[in-house]
Amino acid sequence: MEEQRIQRYYEFILPLILEAGKVLLKANDVDVETKNDEVWDLVTVYDRKIEEVLIKKIKQNFPEHKYIGEEESDSSGEMRKLSDDPTWFIDPIDGTANFVRGLPISCISVGLTVNKDMVMGIVYNPFMDELYTAFKGQGAYMNGHRIRTSGCKDIRRSVFNYEITIARRNEYYFQMYMYRTKHLIREITGIRSMGCGVLGLCYVANGRTDAYQADGLFPWDAAAGVLIVREAGGHVVDTFGKEFDLMDPNFLATATKELSDQYMEVERRADNELLNNSKQNKPFTI
Repeated sequence: MEEQRIQRYYEFILPLILEAGKVLLKANDVDVETKNDEVWDLVTVYDRKIEEVLIKKIKQNFPEHKYIGEEESDSSGEMRKLSDDPTWFIDPIDGTANFVRGLPISCISVGLTVNKDMVMGIVYNPFMDELYTAFKGQGAYMNGHRIRTSGCKDIRRSVFNYEITIARRNEYYFQMYMYRTKHLIREITGIRSMGCGVLGLCYVANGRTDAYQADGLFPWDAAAGVLIVREAGGHVVDTFGKEFDLMDPNFLATATKELSDQYMEVERRADNELLNNSKQNKPFTI
């Protein structure tokens, strides 16, 4: 019965997501605003319109459901608490900075939790016509075809996607990102920074990259993508060593647990160096 209910939710939301994708494909002369005067954190009228339509339709069809969305949270100044009720996590345009520049690395992301458990994830990149879907326990798919991670178990052979721009948020994040990059770059095959959190997760799920990390993101950046990675056979951990928390998502997603353990070992060395240097007031050095 539960699977039938989740399938019904999927059949309800999918046409709305695909229709929103058509709207993005037709977008031109995009007016851009910044959030809280941060030049790197952008929002467009399309972000707001898409989220408004999705939430309005959810309210009309499932009035007992909850929702947690990017623009809704920004406008209210606070984030809703996660409850056991069916809860939709909506990011109308993840990768807005890419979107406004015409880079085809942005998407619409919708995740669903029931009893605080991630049960469904849908990610749609209309610019590449890629639809990622996952149901808990049923595998992950792109355009209807089963996807799996690369299976990489050796950090030396891994390609790493790191959301380095987040380092701009404050001095704490800057130092943490710089020290971790300093240590990781010596260990890995290559590094990327694509500017779209949920697609970063999907690219681990389909094997385009072997690892993706982002610290300091939000629940709507993670809800759909984390489930897709796990259903593709990947591994997701909290980067500070605690149990992964959707409502405070600092995550490392990797193709395998073995690869995750190697990344965490390198990052603990980086964090210890940062801590020791901070106590001695030593500046960051390469």
